[in-house]
Amino acid sequence: MIDPLVLAAPLALLPKIPVGKWASNVVDWLIGHAVWFFDGLSEGVTALIDAILWVLQTPPSLVVIAVFALLAWVIQRSWATVAFVIIGFLFILNQGYWEETTETLTLVLCAVIVCMGVGVPIGIAAAHRPRLYAALRPVLDLMQTLPTFVYLIPAIVFFGIGMVPGLIATAIFVVPAPIRLTHLGIVSTPKELKEAGLAFGATPSQLLRKVELPYAAPQIMAGLTQTIMLSLSMVVIAALVGAEGLGVPVVRALNTVNTALGFEAGLVIVVLAIILDRVFRREK
Repeated sequence: MIDPLVLAAPLALLPKIPVGKWASNVVDWLIGHAVWFFDGLSEGVTALIDAILWVLQTPPSLVVIAVFALLAWVIQRSWATVAFVIIGFLFILNQGYWEETTETLTLVLCAVIVCMGVGVPIGIAAAHRPRLYAALRPVLDLMQTLPTFVYLIPAIVFFGIGMVPGLIATAIFVVPAPIRLTHLGIVSTPKELKEAGLAFGATPSQLLRKVELPYAAPQIMAGLTQTIMLSLSMVVIAALVGAEGLGVPVVRALNTVNTALGFEAGLVIVVLAIILDRVFRREK
């Protein structure tokens, strides 16, 4: 039997493919030629973050809790869900993490706006253009499998420290979910429904609005839920680049080996995740 090491020996003699150097050159080129774009993007994202923070932090906490309870009732029509939302937020308030929770909610809401605003149109376009989706698929796989810490390096270079690089890294990691689920919902529309719409004289845009999107709505809502949950899972990683929120006490607890602080912050993140899941989950 031939030793695998013997077979691999010639490969060791080949020159190393400079993948890292190529990536570094691309980043350097972008720094030199696209600073205007990243500065404008940073200002726009900062304005969005500040606006949502103002909405969540300016009113009294009980008013914000009441608004979320009303939202839970409008979406779910369940008193049990409303009660859980109220109890969950009161628990967070009791633990003293209200400000951090609003900062995390800001990161999540911004990620939802960016990812759904980008992901749904791309998913629709990919559903109508199989070649486009075939080209997008390896890119989406790369975005979801590449370690998120790798995103943080260029994010820091382009946007500095703070909420913006955390949001950018979160969006890159999360946006494949709405793209894939929107694509799945549109391509799953029965052929008979499309043919019926065309038989009644529907234009492509009318077919999309009145047939494909209503049929794909459960999948798109699943994409929204996935976007929320994946964004929330990034709060600790975002804290490593200066993003405020519930990830900060978790990182602090890790650095100081503070079990009590880590358990408190971790439990608050879990409660917030369950609240958002119960409010936005679409029952079948």
